[in-house]
Amino acid sequence: MSGIGENLKAAGEFGPFQRRLVLFSLPPCLILAFHQFCQLFMVVDVPHYCNTDWIRAVGPNLTEEEQLNLTVPRDADGEYEQCSMYSPVDWDLDSIMAYGLNATEKCSSGWVYPTALQPSLLTEFDLVCDRKNLNDVSQSIYMLGMFLGAMIFGLLSDRFGRRPVLLISILLEGLFGVGIALVPHFYVYLAFRCVVGASVSGIMMTLLALATEWVGVSYRPQAVLLSHCCFAAGQMILAGLSYGIPNWRLLQIVGSAPIFILFLFIWVLPESARWLVTKGKIEEAKKYLKKAASINKRTIPPELLDQLKCETQTKSGSILDLLRKKHLLKVTLIMSCAWFVNSLVYYGLSLNVTNFGLDIYLTQLAFGAVEIPGRVGCILMLQWFGRKKSQGGFLLLSGLVCLIITVIPEDQPVVITVLATIGKFTASASFSSAYVYTAELFPTIIRQSGVGLCSMVARVAGIIAPLILLLEQHHRAIPMAIYGGTTVLGGLLCFLLPETRGVELADGTEGGQPTAVVHENDSSSSETGHVKVKDGGQVNENTKNTYF
Repeated sequence: MSGIGENLKAAGEFGPFQRRLVLFSLPPCLILAFHQFCQLFMVVDVPHYCNTDWIRAVGPNLTEEEQLNLTVPRDADGEYEQCSMYSPVDWDLDSIMAYGLNATEKCSSGWVYPTALQPSLLTEFDLVCDRKNLNDVSQSIYMLGMFLGAMIFGLLSDRFGRRPVLLISILLEGLFGVGIALVPHFYVYLAFRCVVGASVSGIMMTLLALATEWVGVSYRPQAVLLSHCCFAAGQMILAGLSYGIPNWRLLQIVGSAPIFILFLFIWVLPESARWLVTKGKIEEAKKYLKKAASINKRTIPPELLDQLKCETQTKSGSILDLLRKKHLLKVTLIMSCAWFVNSLVYYGLSLNVTNFGLDIYLTQLAFGAVEIPGRVGCILMLQWFGRKKSQGGFLLLSGLVCLIITVIPEDQPVVITVLATIGKFTASASFSSAYVYTAELFPTIIRQSGVGLCSMVARVAGIIAPLILLLEQHHRAIPMAIYGGTTVLGGLLCFLLPETRGVELADGTEGGQPTAVVHENDSSSSETGHVKVKDGGQVNENTKNTYF
């Protein structure tokens, strides 16, 4: 786009206009965290046993304990079996008490939950015994919705604009989020969760696009970091909400209804000036640029506005270049692997919060709290140690923690929870660094395609992560061993990538990755400076442009 960059700089890169836009992006992040992890607190395991009311026909005066003794077998520890019962017979009560029952079968008339004070997703839809796996399947359905949302809303956003797609996504999240609290059947619940997942993906992508296209380059990491930290804060709020509201339907309404307040965006949300110029809507783009400049107390020279025009010829680049060019194929494969294992270990730990042995509300609070320093500390690590060492190191630590958890005895829940919290810390830091590192590795003309491909691979991992938890029924260590082993492998592969700290970003797909020579006395955290870049044997003096 000719002239749009200069106009955005003249309007102000991070003035009150952009700060207000970033501020508007924070409340949705709180609600996104709710939908991402709310089901963990709706399917808390409680004691249960088969419904054996059939015996009441011949023994209406039996106490509950007498009924259980006659109709439910006991396990090796002397506790009532949760998933089997004695087969019903046509005997009278005296015969049953005299001879007892021997033949057993699976629960055929539902279950009884004697300690459940409030209805939960587990007790209302009987997600126990043979139906227990539906809980993890439901999480995968939600992740599938996010995957579909990334494809559908990404295309719609590029065609119809950021603003209408964001408002539609907010509407869908609100309607189907509240609708979940009213569903009569579990399979309807699955369908609604899938739509909510798609809308969550649409909101995340569109907000990121707006921030990227309105905020100046040097301020983008801070804007993204604020939304990441707000997402972490949303996880902490979720722990408190779920503790105070044990009724799952009421919890779903309280967590979803506030999204409708965000429809106030319809009066204040700007469209992306960059997108408007790409579509040839120059006059509308000028209107938004003038508004941004006015709020920022800046003035755009009229001659600069007159330079705005839709570029008719752009430098060619194709997503196929990611596969055709040897150096880009290497980057694509390794970064896709890194995003995949990063998502796998992040959601593997997050969705396993109920199995670490400690109070799930405190564990969730800790999981949300450690993400904030993890994401903030990521910036410092990228500055001090570079992109490659930080990305690979974070993944290695996450994987090693999961592998260590596999050898910790089950009777050490505190140790397991502490290790899991460390793993969540490093996994969240790795996710934040991946956004920066990936954007710097891919050349400008296919950067969005490269980052989008890695993001889609991460969504696939999000679908698989809950299903891996099903392997716990064979051995409790299998899921953590898979999460840990794959993440360690992904972390090691990252060390094969080129370093991008202090390197001029590549624009075209030709040639290899340029190398940078940074002087000893240069500060790695400065935004401007000079580096010598060797590319094809020729040394050029370039202005260093980093994210921090």
